[in-house]
Amino acid sequence: MPAKIHAISYYLPTAEYTNEDFYSEFPNANRSSLEKIGVSSRRRVGKGETASDMAYAAALRLFEEHNIDPQTIDFLILVNLEPDYYTPPTSCVLHGRLKLKKQCGVFEYNHGCSAYVYGLGLAEGVIHSMGATNVLLLTSSVLTNTFHEKDRNSKYIFGDAASATLVTSSSESGLGPYVYGTNGSGYEKIIVEDGHARNPITETSFEEDIDEYGNISTQGNFKMDGVGVFLFSIHNVPSMISELLEKSGLSKDDPDYYVFHQPNRFLNETLRKKIGVPQEKFVHDFEHTGNTVQATIPIALKHLMDQGKLKPGTTVVLAGFGVGLSWISTVARF
Repeated sequence: MPAKIHAISYYLPTAEYTNEDFYSEFPNANRSSLEKIGVSSRRRVGKGETASDMAYAAALRLFEEHNIDPQTIDFLILVNLEPDYYTPPTSCVLHGRLKLKKQCGVFEYNHGCSAYVYGLGLAEGVIHSMGATNVLLLTSSVLTNTFHEKDRNSKYIFGDAASATLVTSSSESGLGPYVYGTNGSGYEKIIVEDGHARNPITETSFEEDIDEYGNISTQGNFKMDGVGVFLFSIHNVPSMISELLEKSGLSKDDPDYYVFHQPNRFLNETLRKKIGVPQEKFVHDFEHTGNTVQATIPIALKHLMDQGKLKPGTTVVLAGFGVGLSWISTVARF
């Protein structure tokens, strides 16, 4: 059974962190370099607010905005970097909080920047292979909780957010095909090294270290090799899009929009030029949220919907890439 994106909503935490807040905290930061990133403000999760709290809020907003009965949900898929407990799965916790029916499956995974497009593929698979009609795909990122207080790079780039997407069965194909890949040998490019089974927290986990660009972090905090991620993206994303278009039987000019993961404006503008996508077809949606990891693509799609741009027959190329290192793309038809 084919599947399609039926509805999207999202939730942003209330606490705002503007560029002026950032420059007050880091007065010696290089403004001209940072402004190429393209963000002016971002949201931060509140004290005591968890990733599952935000996913819950996004789901309630989806139900309310689109008049969806929670009892019609057949399957819940959660993308989550910060589980509530070691066990049980947070997807089970959310199932209970959202009062979904007992005949509802749940599943969760941690795949960061590629996760939303992976989730669309998983939702379509659940519909096709397990007979589901309505799949609720939730993403939630509270990555700012992992930052060292002196990590100016991460504080400038990232924000927190959650999204909720209803993927439904359809008489016509609204998703696919997919192109995906992984380079696990580069896993350390985006990482929190200490705190789990491989490297438990020790007395040295939070000793500060400074990278070659002057960013301060620790093995117990989030680290990203920005140059390494940039080079990985430039190397893999254009070829992925070329393969997807060929697999889809589309020319480069056929899609109405290209909605990529939103790591920063400079990287995506570089990708746009390298692929050869016209500016009017390429979506930048970053300025007031920053990089919200797995929530960037659904937020951008929601804004297109609100602007009336995703009309019946609209075709959108979606692409996620980052943590892992991983990449995936698909075509969404509305």
